[in-house]
Amino acid sequence: MDEGNPISFRVLAPGTPVVSADGQEIGTVDRVLATDPEDIFDGIVLRTHNGRRFVDAPEVARITDRRVTLSISSAEAAQLPPPESGGQVFRADPAAGRWSRFFGGGWRRR
Repeated sequence: MDEGNPISFRVLAPGTPVVSADGQEIGTVDRVLATDPEDIFDGIVLRTHNGRRFVDAPEVARITDRRVTLSISSAEAAQLPPPESGGQVFRADPAAGRWSRFFGGGWRRR
């Protein structure tokens, strides 16, 4: 299965499928959390059938334009905590164009 091309967390679009290490789709991206001054990826808030859940950055194995793959199993993903407030939130700006997003532009702080 073609996972797509690797992308930056800054252009990860809401609605992108999130898959566990054992291949189960566990939800979709709701938003991306990051710190702006240090440009550090903090994690992802997911929409699941059990509500919103937080995935910490070390549990994200790969981000592509088609999906996010986690380093944890679906059983471990079922135990993820709800998100806490805090951290910068970025969202892709589709109007910016593909090349702009590729070179680090095309994102806005929420």
